[in-house]
Amino acid sequence: MATTKDGTIGRGPREDRGVLSARIVRAARASFAEHGWAGTTMRGIARDAGVDPALVHYYFGSKEALLDASTTLPPEWIESVRAAIATSVRRRGEAIVRNVLRVFSDPELAEVWRSLLLTAAHEPRTREKLARLVSTTLVPAVEGDLPGDEPRLRASLIAAQMMGVIMMRYIWKIEPLASLSDEDVVALEAPLVQRHLTGKLGRP
Repeated sequence: MATTKDGTIGRGPREDRGVLSARIVRAARASFAEHGWAGTTMRGIARDAGVDPALVHYYFGSKEALLDASTTLPPEWIESVRAAIATSVRRRGEAIVRNVLRVFSDPELAEVWRSLLLTAAHEPRTREKLARLVSTTLVPAVEGDLPGDEPRLRASLIAAQMMGVIMMRYIWKIEPLASLSDEDVVALEAPLVQRHLTGKLGRP
């Protein structure tokens, strides 16, 4: 998209679309996470992205569509989960923890996760989306070929464990967990995850 001589918005070079839409999505992520649904406007996103408001409407059509685009994890995320759980069951706890750390060392993936979690805290649409992501994608993927009893419960406990680490370490940045080295996190968390995978569930 580009501005023509008469001031209207026309189609620009095809290469511009990916660059501009990515800039808009980044601005939307930041706004939804900070201001919520009510406090975010298409015009404000356009201003933060440094583009004409017409471009935001042209690329995304509505605020609902932009919210969805800005809180959708890329396909490589679920592929990384599947790679981790393809590890031998005896080493899977460590692989799962390392995968979480690897995801949050990737600036793009970390940005999407941060926006998704912060927006879900006050936006019902995104909260429902996150719940679906965990219950229909993450938990079934981890459940996979678990050899013990109650595999879905085990997978849910692992998801809860990892979400707690993510919130404490990367979202709220609460010490000392926020400043621990990755290797320390692995050493402390992997045995807990492994217990959920293969240990006896501690019911009375």
